[in-house]
Amino acid sequence: MFVTATEFPGLLVLEPRVFEDSRGFFLETWSRRAFGVAGLDLDFLQDNHAHSVQAGVLRGFHFQRPPQAQAKLVWVSRGAVLDAALDLRRGSPTFGRVFGLRLSAENRLRLLLPRGFAHAYLTLAPDTDFQYKVDAPYAPELEGGILWNDPDVGFAWPEAAPLLSAKDGLLPRLRDFQTPFVFEQG
Repeated sequence: MFVTATEFPGLLVLEPRVFEDSRGFFLETWSRRAFGVAGLDLDFLQDNHAHSVQAGVLRGFHFQRPPQAQAKLVWVSRGAVLDAALDLRRGSPTFGRVFGLRLSAENRLRLLLPRGFAHAYLTLAPDTDFQYKVDAPYAPELEGGILWNDPDVGFAWPEAAPLLSAKDGLLPRLRDFQTPFVFEQG
């Protein structure tokens, strides 16, 4: 596994080793040993899989508050998305900024989001399968989000009118959100 740090502290792009031949390919989607060798000590508790039928589906920006805040390892196994991570950690040098990355079945990249990031993605292809691991159980009473098109965040989504859930269209703006997340130098 190849690990690339981003300018966002703790936010990492992972590229798995892929073994390909005329039959297809093999890769490890996650390995405790490989993560340990890379200095990443995460204990994932749950795997999730979301399927979107059409391109232009936007999910997010979502997060879960402490004490059940979640680190996430995200990737696409079919199709493609524009993935976005919004830093909500008070005191972070990248607070309020978004890191965007195209994830696809073809590029096989993964994004590792530490706790304190809100997460969103926009499907770029029909029949997209988005998968992710989390290190804390789902706690609906602690879930939250930031409005996907908050002008204060200013992320340039390539779709002006994506297909959203009713809940995602009503999320607050960043300026109206009191973050419980604090940046810790690591």
